[in-house]
Amino acid sequence: MTGLQSPPIVVDDFPAQRRSLRVAVVTETYPPEVNGVARTIACVVEGLRERQHEIQLIRPQQTAAESRGEQASDDLRFHEVLMRGLPIPRYPHLRMGLTSKKTLLSLWARRRPDVVHIATEGPMGWSALQAAVQLKLPVCSDFRTNFHAYSQHYGMGWLHKPIMAYLRKFHNLTQCTMTPDPGLRDQLSACGFRDVVLVSRGVDTQLFDPAKRSEALRQSWGLAPDELAVLHVGRLAPEKNLGALLMAFEAIRRVSPRARLVMVGDGPSRKEMQARCPDAILAGMRHGESLTQHYASGDLFVFPSLTETFGNVTLEALASGLPVLAYDYAAAGQWVQDGRTGGLAPLGDLAALVSRASALAADLPALRAMRGPARETALRAGWSQVIDAIETIYQGLDPHLATTQPRNTPASRTRLAT
Repeated sequence: MTGLQSPPIVVDDFPAQRRSLRVAVVTETYPPEVNGVARTIACVVEGLRERQHEIQLIRPQQTAAESRGEQASDDLRFHEVLMRGLPIPRYPHLRMGLTSKKTLLSLWARRRPDVVHIATEGPMGWSALQAAVQLKLPVCSDFRTNFHAYSQHYGMGWLHKPIMAYLRKFHNLTQCTMTPDPGLRDQLSACGFRDVVLVSRGVDTQLFDPAKRSEALRQSWGLAPDELAVLHVGRLAPEKNLGALLMAFEAIRRVSPRARLVMVGDGPSRKEMQARCPDAILAGMRHGESLTQHYASGDLFVFPSLTETFGNVTLEALASGLPVLAYDYAAAGQWVQDGRTGGLAPLGDLAALVSRASALAADLPALRAMRGPARETALRAGWSQVIDAIETIYQGLDPHLATTQPRNTPASRTRLAT
C-alpha cells in the first residue's frame, strides 16, 4: 500500500500519569481562621483536589462556626471530619483539636488513607501520629510554626528545650518533615531532626494583585498620591518583633514626615502599638478583597519578625507590587532582592534594618520603580510547583508500611469527639 505513513508514536513524550491518592490531612487551623498556616494548608488541599486526589480533612470545629451550626464538606473527593477543640492559650482565635488515638484508629480502619499528612504538632496531630504508626500508614509532617522560639517572647524561655525535644520526637516518628526554608531545614537537621525536606510556599497571584490598589482607601488613611504608606500585616504579638517595626518607621518619618503606618491584624500587642504610635492606622483583621486592597495600596511593606518558618505575607506583599523590607532569612531571604524588590538586613541586625528603612524612604521614585519587579518575582512563586513537590513526597513514602486493604466508598460526613 502506498501513501503517507503515520509518524511513529514516541511513548516517552507522554508524561507518566500519577495515581490518585487518598490523603488524610490533619490540621488544627484552617480557614476561616486567619493566619499563614491556615491559608497555606487550604491552598495545598485545593491544589491536591484539583489533581484528583481524594482528601479527608481532619480539623477542629471552629468557635465562630459552632454558633452557626458549621457544616462539614462531604462529597466524593473531599470529606471533612470535625473534632472538638479548645482555644489555644494566648491565641484565643485559634483552636487546638481534641481527639483520641482510638477515634482515629476507628476512622482509618473503616476508611484507610494512602498517606497521612500531619500539618500541625498539637494534641490532634499527636493522636493522628500514634494512630498512623499503629496502622502502619505512610505519614509525613510539616514544620510550620516556631513555637519553640515563641517561648522566649512570653517569659517562658525555659520551655525552649522541652518544646524542641517534643517536636524532634514528633517529627522523627514520621517518614519525612517538610519545611519551607533552607536555613530552617539545616537548623532542624543540626538539632537531630531526620529526613527534613525543603518544600517552599506559593502565593495566589490572582487574589494578590497590584490592580487592587485603591486611592479611596489611601485617602481614608490621610495620604495624598505622592505620600508614603508603610504597611505591616501580621499578628500583633511579641513574637513579631514589633518594636523593630516602630523603630524602622521612626527612621522613615525622619526623611518622609507625612508617611503613615498601617497595621493589618490583631493580637495582644494592639493597645501597646496604639499607645506607642498614636497616629498609626490599626486596620484590624482583614479578609478577601479588603485584605488585598490594603496590600496593594501600600508603598513599602516592613516585616521585622525573627521567628518565621517562612512568612507568607512576604510573598503576598510582593504579589501586590509592594517592595519588602525584612531580615535576610525565610521568605525574604529566598524572594527579596535588595535594591530591586525591597531591602534586606542581616538577621537580627536592627541598626541595618533601620538604616535600610531610611534609605528606601528617602528615594521614593526608586521605591516605586520596585513595584513591577516585586510583582514579577511573585509570579514565579506559583502553587503548581509546590503541589508537584508534595506529590513527589507522597509517592516516595515507604509503601510497605501500609498493608493492602480494600477501599470502601466514601462514608457520610463524620462529626467526631473524644
